[in-house]
Amino acid sequence: MKLVKFILVGFIFGIVLTKSEAVSWYRIYEMFQFQSFHMYGIIMVAVLTGIIGIQIIKKYNLKDSSGTPIRIADKVPGTFRYLVGGVIFGLGWALAGSCPGPIFILIGAGFTSVILVLLGALIGTFLYGVIKDKLPH
Repeated sequence: MKLVKFILVGFIFGIVLTKSEAVSWYRIYEMFQFQSFHMYGIIMVAVLTGIIGIQIIKKYNLKDSSGTPIRIADKVPGTFRYLVGGVIFGLGWALAGSCPGPIFILIGAGFTSVILVLLGALIGTFLYGVIKDKLPH
């Protein structure tokens, strides 16, 4: 039964992203050209929602679906690595025209060329796993 809940939430998330045009290549293009506030607004709402959600989890000591208390570890200080990671992520996002979340939505909507983007994301993740111990963390 838990699996059905997660699938339902995934469908709702996909519908919201599609209806808000967050999966639109044109909206992403406008964002990287600084021609529209649309995507920045969506990102800011997501960040604000995340901040509020984390504070609620911490304040009320909420538990996950298995009953285990949710523990959120403090971030390790390190501005440089976050800047480099953000730039690499942003470049990939700009080149592909899609961030990782909407990849599955776009494939589900019938845009089969996005399968190449998914393969690129998987290869990039694999390569990071291979070299992560050699990177300065």
